[in-house]
Amino acid sequence: MTASTRENRTDIISNVLGSASAGIIARAVTHPLDTAKARLQSLSGTSYHGPFDVLRSTFRNEGIIGLYRGFGTVIIGGTPGTIIYLCSYDIFKDRLSSASEHNEESSVVHFMSGILAETVACVVYVPVDVIKERLQIQYTSKTDKALYNNGWDALIKISKTEGISGIYKGYGATLASYGPFSAFYFAFYEQFKSWSKIYHLQQKENNSNKMAVTTITTTLPLSYTILCSAGAGAIASFLTSPLDMVKLRLQVQRGTQATPLSTVVNDTPTILHRGMSDALTYAWRTGGFTGLFKGAGARVLHFVPLTTVTMTSYETCRIFFNRHLV
Repeated sequence: MTASTRENRTDIISNVLGSASAGIIARAVTHPLDTAKARLQSLSGTSYHGPFDVLRSTFRNEGIIGLYRGFGTVIIGGTPGTIIYLCSYDIFKDRLSSASEHNEESSVVHFMSGILAETVACVVYVPVDVIKERLQIQYTSKTDKALYNNGWDALIKISKTEGISGIYKGYGATLASYGPFSAFYFAFYEQFKSWSKIYHLQQKENNSNKMAVTTITTTLPLSYTILCSAGAGAIASFLTSPLDMVKLRLQVQRGTQATPLSTVVNDTPTILHRGMSDALTYAWRTGGFTGLFKGAGARVLHFVPLTTVTMTSYETCRIFFNRHLV
């Protein structure tokens, strides 16, 4: 095995292990916020006054289990999705950069790489999201019995009653939501990192009495990475919040044969949307601008720590594994 081949193999393994570690760490920290977002964005979310009200009410009525409903599904199914997502982004970024006119990275390359990575990862993410979100919005109490006992039970029941279309419910809406999110996120994240490297270099020059700096450090300090990721996550998650709300509502509604329009769940009529445009129109007609951005605050509160922990963990773990696998 040549040195080049060994180095490439080490890079691949460190990227896989780094992305897996990042996915597990990030989900463990932020899953309760994801549960709050899901319950706010569902059609039954009008009973809550905000994300913190959801967290407080859920913990009071269902305990810690309620906050982490669907977590097992995310870890088992979502970790491979995170590996595919982050590794695909790096692969697409390298390929598109090499194919560009000036053979270099750009905002367009980052934007397109984010969309392509999401497209590939959604093959895994969508079934995981469908199961996770149906578990999250179950409003259980001492007298109510949950429809799904766990992730595996949900998978079996959805498959039997709705088939493969139920498992991939909202696939197009997911791509329309997370595709732009990933595109905006990586475009902003890479741009913020580029500006941070320039600023960091200037600070080093100032601290050395403006002496010439011969080596540019490509690895940013952890604090810079945190700020870049948090800023990019906040902007991207807010801009794409209406699409995420529509995606969730399409995923959690049951098939037309399983749930007729007249069905009432927990005193809330079940509305069956025919697609993204229908769901967006309904949200606008019933709530206007506020209706479109319902749950946006919870989405930002969820994605800022999620993207921050994910990317900082990914960058840190990738470097760690790369050093110790050589």
